[in-house]
Amino acid sequence: MRRAVCPGSFDPVTNGHLDIIGRAARLFDEVIVGVLVNQSKSGLFTVEERIDMLREVTSSYDNVRVASFRGLLVDFCRAQQASVLIKGLRAVSDFDYELQMAQMNIGLAGVETLFMPTNPLYSFLSSSLVKDVAKWGGDISSHVPDLVRDALRSRLTPHP
Repeated sequence: MRRAVCPGSFDPVTNGHLDIIGRAARLFDEVIVGVLVNQSKSGLFTVEERIDMLREVTSSYDNVRVASFRGLLVDFCRAQQASVLIKGLRAVSDFDYELQMAQMNIGLAGVETLFMPTNPLYSFLSSSLVKDVAKWGGDISSHVPDLVRDALRSRLTPHP
């Protein structure tokens, strides 16, 4: 079975993430979306909330599942019996960083990295940008699934 891991923090998941996950799902028998648990960063959404959102928005894919991980990504790959990492690249600057990580991952555990260029529609898109726009009441409906848009509105709207 060809199994790949698509890692990230997904705080929140965007349509750019979903594009990469969907394309990976067509290439591999199984795709595990790995949600990083990073104790040193406090996200807008909890890991559990991110997992729930990801499960909901990827439910149309029979071969995609979502799990959290902490520690080294290659250890998560080993535990999932996945030999490939999927990484989306928005710009050359992404490649500089991701190439170093890919070389480390192959050296540590023999895990290959498949780089997917981002669909041009999403080349500017990031979770941070979506959160900033949403915080100021901007329209993010073309950048995230409806479920995520609603969750962002709820989380970022001041409550009396």
